[in-house]
Amino acid sequence: MKIKLGVIFGGDSVEHEVSIITAVQAMEFIDEDKYEIVPIYITKEKEWYTGHALRDIENYKDLDNLKRYTKNVVLYNKNNEFVLQSKKGLKRTINTIDIAFPIVHGANIEDGTLVGYLSLIGLPFVGSDIYAAVVGQDKVFMKQIFQANNIPISPYVWFFESEYKENQKAVLDKIKKLKFPVVVKPSRLGSSVGISKVKTIKDIELAIEEAIQYDQKVVIEEAVENLIEVNCSVLGNYEYQLRSEVEQVETTNDILTYEDKYLSKGKGKMKTGIKKGGNVPNHLIPANISKKLKDEVITLAKDSFKALNSSGVVRIDFLIDKKANKVYVNEMNTIPGSLAFYLWEPAGKSYTELLDDVITLAIKDYKKRSKFKTSFSTNILSNYNGVKGLKGIKK
Repeated sequence: MKIKLGVIFGGDSVEHEVSIITAVQAMEFIDEDKYEIVPIYITKEKEWYTGHALRDIENYKDLDNLKRYTKNVVLYNKNNEFVLQSKKGLKRTINTIDIAFPIVHGANIEDGTLVGYLSLIGLPFVGSDIYAAVVGQDKVFMKQIFQANNIPISPYVWFFESEYKENQKAVLDKIKKLKFPVVVKPSRLGSSVGISKVKTIKDIELAIEEAIQYDQKVVIEEAVENLIEVNCSVLGNYEYQLRSEVEQVETTNDILTYEDKYLSKGKGKMKTGIKKGGNVPNHLIPANISKKLKDEVITLAKDSFKALNSSGVVRIDFLIDKKANKVYVNEMNTIPGSLAFYLWEPAGKSYTELLDDVITLAIKDYKKRSKFKTSFSTNILSNYNGVKGLKGIKK
């Protein structure tokens, strides 16, 4: 009997379209001899839809038309069965799922919002739990945990939008203590959205105004000079970790941009195809770095994964000062674009095998968690007389 796998994607995020691409890619490679795929799309308006039409990337060109061929549903626990129920008409059960596979990116959904709901209703799910999801989305929290675990990061400062507006001079004085150039980022976004590289303090205000369009929390960090950017993926949980090949990311811009990551050169079109093995555009696999630096990247990747108590498959991004031979951890992506499959194929693991591994890991982790006590069978309110029962409550 096949496992019914609910692949959840989309959501109210600036990375909405990237999530669709990652999910549609993944659904092409999930082993359908073992899993029955149930696509679940969350619109930017937070409505949930299910239906086979969601598996075709071409259908997303006209979202209104797509909705005509799918069912608007809610997901809930009904007598320990996880039901997708129609919101319209007779409100009948459209489908059920056994386990969820969140393939979402960005604030309002990847940040623990979705897995928090899945945890609340008791549905097993693939990937990191709510704690790792929250920290993985917030660059400030992440840096603070890395610091506490002696994981090297670039010097930084952070502040809230309200602090900047109330006392701009105090915030600017704090920023001036950093060595320029610096990189200005919204704290809780990904895919390089809202990020700017600033060479002098006189240009900092424009970059801050850009960042606070996307988030109320801003982080500014010293740019690493003589830069080589490399990434490494980790698969596992708190007990064990496997690592992928290390890639080197190249760009002609000051920083890796949204366009570098997701748009075809000069065409303004999303990169939706899957290249089977080998290099992908702007990516050199394996990275052209020394064995010593590569070993350090691999060690730091596993250390970072454990420090955030991550699970499933993640990608950790690194900044290397090639002149000083110093490695800095930039950030972790708890649900990376394309699920970092292209880093595993050169290491001998196909995309289908990777997907099967993370689903199997999630099932095992769920069984382990189910052994822990989460509530007590006794009801301490049964004999509670603090408000004299219900007699004092007026109708």
